[in-house]
Amino acid sequence: MTSTDVTTSMFDRIGGSATIDALVDRFYERMDTLPEAKIIRAMHTDDLGLIRDVLKRYLTEWTGGPRLYTPEKGHPRLRQRHIGFAIGDAERDAWMLCMRGAMEETVTDTAARLELDKAISGLADWMRNRQ
Repeated sequence: MTSTDVTTSMFDRIGGSATIDALVDRFYERMDTLPEAKIIRAMHTDDLGLIRDVLKRYLTEWTGGPRLYTPEKGHPRLRQRHIGFAIGDAERDAWMLCMRGAMEETVTDTAARLELDKAISGLADWMRNRQ
């Protein structure tokens, strides 16, 4: 018998589609209700339905789940897609406040949550396009 080293995707580690859906829903609920998030909520339309679906598809694929984003949207090009929005430290921090709270509420595997937080923090930091 031989052992094989199987790597479990972050998507599977956090609980798959159900967790991604809950994470994104809680993220946008926090954005809608936290006073500290007004700065980023103002960047969105009143109806968050479409952007919720896009983020769910993106995070599903980004965490190693099914390819739901690129077949429809192509390469993410996140900075290019967000270039019309002034994103500095305050916007990054507000976005991460919403995301961290949502992760704490939905991702029960502590080790996976910490790894996901580190990866998302790096992504959020990279999205800054102004001082």
